[in-house]
Amino acid sequence: MIQSIVLASTISLFHMVYPDGNRLIINNMCMLLMIGMIMITRISYGKGIRQFIISSASLVLAFIIPEIIFRFEFLERRGYVFAAVGILILGIILVYGSVANGSKINFRIAGLSFQPQELVKLIFVFFIASILSEKNDFKTVAITSALAATHVIILVLLKDLGSALIFFVVYLCVLFVATNSYLYLLSGLGAGVIASVIAYSLFPHVQQRVVAWRDPWTTIDSTGYQITQSLFAISGGGLWGLGLYGGTPSSIPYVEEDFMFAAIAEEMGIIFASCLVAICISTFLMILLEAYKIRNLFGRLLCVGLAVTYIFQVFLTVGGDSKFIPLTGVTLPLVSYGGTSVMVTIIMLSLVEGECLVRTDERYQDYLKRKREKINAGKQ
Repeated sequence: MIQSIVLASTISLFHMVYPDGNRLIINNMCMLLMIGMIMITRISYGKGIRQFIISSASLVLAFIIPEIIFRFEFLERRGYVFAAVGILILGIILVYGSVANGSKINFRIAGLSFQPQELVKLIFVFFIASILSEKNDFKTVAITSALAATHVIILVLLKDLGSALIFFVVYLCVLFVATNSYLYLLSGLGAGVIASVIAYSLFPHVQQRVVAWRDPWTTIDSTGYQITQSLFAISGGGLWGLGLYGGTPSSIPYVEEDFMFAAIAEEMGIIFASCLVAICISTFLMILLEAYKIRNLFGRLLCVGLAVTYIFQVFLTVGGDSKFIPLTGVTLPLVSYGGTSVMVTIIMLSLVEGECLVRTDERYQDYLKRKREKINAGKQ
């Protein structure tokens, strides 16, 4: 009941405070948050409460961030600062981070666990959008690529290959939009293929995930256990699902973090799970629509980067749960359990709302310009 009140209030207040914002993005965000909290609470009541508290605190931040983006225009010109901050945070994790599920991604402060690389995703998008919006000549692209590669390499050393893949794809997409160069795109894809082969040969856990993806049934008692249980859950739910508390999602290890799509498909049905994916795609398209409307190049690249970050993470999660691609260990945004992940995703969507304010202001300036031109023409 309290969750419904908080989310309904969020929708109403956002429409009141930011009437020119994109309403569908906020509606979709609250819908996904509600679905996630229902499923997480069903699996673990304690984790559901923690997710709700963190989500509520993040929603408070979401009301402030659009105004910050609108007012603090100097953020558009701090690309190298963002790059340095992102590399510094990842470096600190590399030295002082703790291992969780095979990846060195956790950082503890006062007994609380964080995953700072989630925040670095936003910093990374700011960094590439800022630099490439000012210049996109070969020298600038080379420097930016080197800095972006540094982010990816550190993530690989942290064995967080899912995040490394997201960073790589986001950079490639933003670079292509900024330069409109197919040469850069093809070169990046080629470099990605080579890097994937090298990662496969260097990291045993990558090899295990590929083997489990190709034929999980031969390793059902070990590395293939998660994916086989996920497939059982998706198929067992059928079109309409077994009903809430009707399935056994807890049989999948780390289900509330990595396999929420499978849990939802089992208890709410494949049709409902497909609608959830449609909501995610709708959110992605709405962010791209804002990118299309805004004329500020920084804002356009920022929205493109955030859109690709969001939808590619959805693709990795749903694809991994359904055995379409190997597992990457990333969460389903706003739905899976993870305080840092849900906070960063809410901030991400509020950044897009901030760009809606910038876009609206551009329209207002055009209106004033046309009005002044009519007045001057009348005087003449």
